[in-house]
Amino acid sequence: MAIGFVLITTKPGCEGKVRKALDNIEYVTDRWMLFGEYDLIARVQADDEFVLTRCIVEEIRVLDGIDDTKTLIGAEL
Repeated sequence: MAIGFVLITTKPGCEGKVRKALDNIEYVTDRWMLFGEYDLIARVQADDEFVLTRCIVEEIRVLDGIDDTKTLIGAEL
């Protein structure tokens, strides 16, 4: 199982639009609005890292209204 968190900075006024779009992405298991440097954080969970990174690159980062992202991928040690 692969889990990642995507910190998202939206374009001004696009927070709600991006939050709703995240609800339609299969591997996004939760999302929260934030106050501070980032506007949203999305929890992404998939069976393996390939599917996880593909979802982040091909489905999340391309959403209209996103200005920047930073991704944190969890590791099992």
